[in-house]
Amino acid sequence: MDTLGKNQRGMSDHVISVVKRLRQEVPECLASGVVDMATGMLLTYETTDSHPSEVLDLLAGATLDLFQGRTVTMIEDIFKERRGVTSSEHYFQEILVNSTNLTHLFVRNNQNGDVVAVVVCPRSVNIGMLFAATRRVIKEHGGL
Repeated sequence: MDTLGKNQRGMSDHVISVVKRLRQEVPECLASGVVDMATGMLLTYETTDSHPSEVLDLLAGATLDLFQGRTVTMIEDIFKERRGVTSSEHYFQEILVNSTNLTHLFVRNNQNGDVVAVVVCPRSVNIGMLFAATRRVIKEHGGL
């Protein structure tokens, strides 16, 4: 196998490992996954429940909209212009969304801004523990 194939397999194993650790170590975690913002694809996920494939397909697109949608990008561009920032850095790093029954945490990888981890818990989850455990797992894995 060529080096590119080994690197892709290594990255795939790494992402799968992060998702498994998130499911195991984040309190009350119902589902975790990783979205590649560059391709708009859900790379992998693990869940306690079955979900329609249409919902899983839409998760990646919704994540992309949250972090890099047209309006979000416009806000970032305005702040960059006003602050004289010329980098391609993204300002939005973590987003917490509460739905009727669930809490969804989206965390952009500091080392690769095109990768976002998603963790889903019941709405009753301790938010501080959710953030702490998610950040710890991602940091211990050297990002995503």
